[in-house]
Amino acid sequence: MLDLFSGLKRIIKRRQIHIDNAVFRLHWLLTSIVLIAFSAVITARQYVGQPIDCLIESNQIPETMINTYCWISQTFLIPSAFSKRVGVEVPHPGVDNSRNLTLNDRKYYAYYQWVCFVLFIQGVLFYVPYYLWKVWEGGLMKSITMGMQIAILADEERGYKKKLLIEYLYRHLKLHHYYAFKYFFCEILCLINIIGQMYLTDRFFDGEFMSYGLNVISYTQKEVKQRADPMVYIFPRMTKCTFHFYGSSGDVQKKDALCLLPLLVQNVVNEKIYIFIWFWFVILSIITFLVIISRLFIFFSVSIRSRILKTRCRFSNSKYLNIICKYGNIGDFFVLYLLAKNIDPIIMQDIVAEIGKRLERNEFITHLANGDTDRINML
Repeated sequence: MLDLFSGLKRIIKRRQIHIDNAVFRLHWLLTSIVLIAFSAVITARQYVGQPIDCLIESNQIPETMINTYCWISQTFLIPSAFSKRVGVEVPHPGVDNSRNLTLNDRKYYAYYQWVCFVLFIQGVLFYVPYYLWKVWEGGLMKSITMGMQIAILADEERGYKKKLLIEYLYRHLKLHHYYAFKYFFCEILCLINIIGQMYLTDRFFDGEFMSYGLNVISYTQKEVKQRADPMVYIFPRMTKCTFHFYGSSGDVQKKDALCLLPLLVQNVVNEKIYIFIWFWFVILSIITFLVIISRLFIFFSVSIRSRILKTRCRFSNSKYLNIICKYGNIGDFFVLYLLAKNIDPIIMQDIVAEIGKRLERNEFITHLANGDTDRINML
């Protein structure tokens, strides 16, 4: 088990340079790790003990044969039997007489062999938007920060690196819009990914996942005698399996087996895993949607950009932040926002002040050349 989790160390390791926000990290870091960890737990459980134990009234069929057959084939339950009283009308939820029933009257369970693989693929898909952004970002933040995460640097070294960064930002003003749009596109991919995964998981569980969390909430609020457990409906403890073989005279014989699925329930861990996944996907999709909506306000409002930068650059002068947001575009805002995450606030204060002063001087010279005396007096 330790070997299964050791591969996650690379993802969890602390990064000195941040190129995204907290919500983005919830997708590629937290959610990916959780899903892959769930997959590892289920995979490890598959190699401990029997994945399925079946009871059949026949000495002609070896126990290992019926267990293997029912594991690789589809087991089933009777949906109409879930409304019957357990211990009175039926022995277990969904287990009832299947004689004279058609295929449409049965609910087949064939997905439990694939749960570990699906969880692993889901974890990888959550990492894809970050991988794409990391490739597009190309290490820009790491290159321009030059190790200025802390202010404890030699004066000469700090001044030299600060001068290089100021020159870069000033000369590349209004040239980072594609940089920002690529990141915003990856955020949209995160939203598309989680909504798509909810839909595909719903298809995987035969249309039961979308309402799973709501059904569980409704189940907990009902009286014991009136409620049917939706977790047992999707993740049954006991199922039925039909085995056909030749009798002594050559006729086809049919035996009905009652099967316990210890791998599926794992002491009912699986159903709790998917309750967590349902609520987490819903919460994360709502948060991601709100982030994307906020991007629209940031894109169209210069004042909002300035306020956001002020919360990040807490030591910087608001006047210079307003000037930078006024003459820069969304790309310049985004680069400064990331820089403020990766550079000491004191150094960031000097950078913002110097760029703001240069832009203010340029504005003064422009109005002087145009003879706008009123505007010059305001400056």
